Amino acid sequence: MTTGSKLLVVDDEPAIRRLLSAALTRAGYRVVEAGTGRETLSAVQIDKPDAVLLDLGLPDRDGLELVPLIKSSGAAVLVVSARDATEQKVAALDLGADDYVTKPFDTEEVLARIRTALRHRLSAEADRPVVTVGDIEIDLSARLVRRAGEEVHLTPKEFGFLAELAKHPGRVVTHAQLLRNVWGPGHERDVEYLRVAARGVRKKLEGQNIVASFIRNEPGVGYRLVR
Repeated sequence: MTTGSKLLVVDDEPAIRRLLSAALTRAGYRVVEAGTGRETLSAVQIDKPDAVLLDLGLPDRDGLELVPLIKSSGAAVLVVSARDATEQKVAALDLGADDYVTKPFDTEEVLARIRTALRHRLSAEADRPVVTVGDIEIDLSARLVRRAGEEVHLTPKEFGFLAELAKHPGRVVTHAQLLRNVWGPGHERDVEYLRVAARGVRKKLEGQNIVASFIRNEPGVGYRLVR
């Protein structure tokens, strides 16, 4: 259960803060609010939230600048912004944001994204070496993948691709992050490598009757492991 966690809602529009705060409180979260970058950093230090819902259009500071500062505190960061350009999403995720939701938003979707971000935070703290998705087990320390108990052979690049996603379940991992961590510096523009790896992993692990892929492509941004 992730309810009972403390969340910080950051937005310069009081009406949006009230909307989100009311929905989060009904869902069982403890909520604090901030309307500026200065208030945000103060709240992060004093209130120590488990997750921050961060608007980027703040009056005194660009919200993107706050992402790594908030992440350094250990809190999860869910960007909730009217900026819908792909480069803005990529920039936020590359800086460490756990997810990105564009305005206008569906409150239930925001709640679902928060639950995922908090689960990922707890998982990262526990440092579990095995990630489970349905009947698929990804053993990060042994570099093994099993489906329904049977070992599945992946190429080194396929495993590296899947492992990067498994380290951040539910979170979008950008193209640049995947290419840099799996293929190395100098390959950050070779997006076709990712398409080939994703296709290979899906073919070997999903079988013939999978309706929804457990590896989700976020066009122009990156990939997400859906649990």
